[in-house]
Amino acid sequence: MEVKLLRHTPEPDKTVAMSARLCYSPIGAAELEEKMSDEQAVKLVHKLVSMGHFSPIEHVTFTFAIEGVSRVLTHQLVRHRIASYSQQSQRYVAEHNFENIMPPSIAAKPEAKAKFEKLMVDIQNLYNEFTDMGIANEDARYVLPNAAETKIVCTFNARSLMNFFSLRCCARAQWEIRALANKMLEECKKVAPILFENAGPTCVSQRVCHEGAMSCGRLAKLLEQDKLKK
Repeated sequence: MEVKLLRHTPEPDKTVAMSARLCYSPIGAAELEEKMSDEQAVKLVHKLVSMGHFSPIEHVTFTFAIEGVSRVLTHQLVRHRIASYSQQSQRYVAEHNFENIMPPSIAAKPEAKAKFEKLMVDIQNLYNEFTDMGIANEDARYVLPNAAETKIVCTFNARSLMNFFSLRCCARAQWEIRALANKMLEECKKVAPILFENAGPTCVSQRVCHEGAMSCGRLAKLLEQDKLKK
């Protein structure tokens, strides 16, 4: 899996702070940008996130290039609707030598791994046979598996990313999209460290867990750590 942050709003932390300050200022955004110090921006962003005042963080966006993931993952990813997506098309891009993503649980069992690999070869052969018969890619693709590797570009605003991280960085999220979310969060923290300082599953960001009996137990450990810090 490869995740690259292609583009983002310049100075995202400061942009968020400036947007929030404008709501209560008689001067314009351009003048606010000139007068606001980095220290003031940091303090304000901390305050916004702690208060749950998220509308100003919608002003910054992040665009990612994602490769080496399965169609299983992207079917989940596009359920996050407040985002923009451009995915490699199986209609226009021939899959005569498609890569596949094998789950670790299958790879760990030699017999299961062998059967998985054989199935991928059989599917590849059938796909190639269909296209050799003159069947269009858009129809031959119906035999391709969810395991087929794909590539996608996606753009989120920071508020949508916060929601995405709260759901998909959770230990209960499916393993592949959880790995993606963690990589995306790592990239975000490089360019907007204050904004995403406490982003992640709700046990990290809000000190609550909604998984009930299926909780991984991380919240209890975090609360204990909080007590020791006081």
